[in-house]
Amino acid sequence: MPKSVARKKTRAEPAARRSAFARADRLNVLPPYLFAAIDRKKRELREKGVDLIDLGIGDPDIPTAPHIVEALKVAAGRPENHRYPAYEGMLSFRAAAASWFKKRFGVDLDPKTEVLSLIGSKEGIGHMVLAFCNPGDVVLATEPGYPVYKIGTIFSGGRMYELPILEENSFLPDLSHIPAGVLRKAKLLFINYPNNPTGAVAPIEFFEEAVAFSRKHRIILCHDAAYTEVVFDGYRSPSALQVPGAKDVTIEFHSLSKTYCMTGWRIGFAVGHPDLVAGLGAIKTNLDSGVFQAVQEAGIAALTGDQSHTAKNNERVGRRRDLLVQALRSAGWRIDPPRATYYLWVRVPGRMSSADCVDRLMSEAGVVCTPGNGFGPSGEGFVRFSLTAPDDRIAEAARRLSKIRIAGPAK
Repeated sequence: MPKSVARKKTRAEPAARRSAFARADRLNVLPPYLFAAIDRKKRELREKGVDLIDLGIGDPDIPTAPHIVEALKVAAGRPENHRYPAYEGMLSFRAAAASWFKKRFGVDLDPKTEVLSLIGSKEGIGHMVLAFCNPGDVVLATEPGYPVYKIGTIFSGGRMYELPILEENSFLPDLSHIPAGVLRKAKLLFINYPNNPTGAVAPIEFFEEAVAFSRKHRIILCHDAAYTEVVFDGYRSPSALQVPGAKDVTIEFHSLSKTYCMTGWRIGFAVGHPDLVAGLGAIKTNLDSGVFQAVQEAGIAALTGDQSHTAKNNERVGRRRDLLVQALRSAGWRIDPPRATYYLWVRVPGRMSSADCVDRLMSEAGVVCTPGNGFGPSGEGFVRFSLTAPDDRIAEAARRLSKIRIAGPAK
């Protein structure tokens, strides 16, 4: 082959490679990353030496309980745990989850068919849409809400219909105003209580309504229950599965991440109707290889062991909540203390935008929070503070916030 011809092909190859690297269309339609500007601002301030207190991330800073860590150490030393785990999870872990669920909610579950291990509830939520949503199907979800509901829908080729949760309705969705045309195509309904980002809780009557609605319209009810155990002031959160007949249409996602301060361990479980659990499992068996068995043994220690560590953690987070609430009130913010979750969902004083408020708090107080519209358009006019920093940093944030007056100009 003449050298000149070979050189021409060599020069053409980089362009061909670049075109082959074009991203799939599903990535191009993802919602914009609204926190990019905040990240840039954080970097700029830190480069200037500003002491930032980051209350924007919902990642507990409290260490996992020692008995759970010790269980992992022992289990990691067993050679039988070094091999591929079963995608559905060890039966012993699923039995521990079923036993915990029975004690906590009074609901019987068959660990063989009604419990499935998850690599964190995020994975289960995303895979649930892939398991049951065909292109063109509608997924109903509360908004503002956890972004994975929408992202899973996009990846499945489905269409999202958002249900605004508003302050005047106690941050509960109005299921009665969904158009009939939407309902005919609806396949799943995602709800999340206690709620991220609003911190709202739902009474059992709401779950009764959601179950009846799902049964009537033949919709799968998906309850994201990651925060049922992060509660204050004696509150006890219900499970959707406590409603008679709920198991006929419901799958519920639980996570050890927030309950036991195990976010990095990546372990949770889904419970509900056997067909729903099996459908989710069919996706998992093709796309993942299950949870490391040593982590599952640590999960058993968490679910079956001393639960006082969780109660102590809640007391600690409750004190942080009270500190920030008092500071914000003294600075002129209107806020009701939430009864659950790691979050304060606070309406911005005046008529300032969520993004402008976050920017001012970073610039003037060195405190980072999250703009409400990052969780959906109904979050505009709110910001979210996470109670997931060490006690001394929460106290310092409270001191700084108490001195800041945020009252944006009228629009």
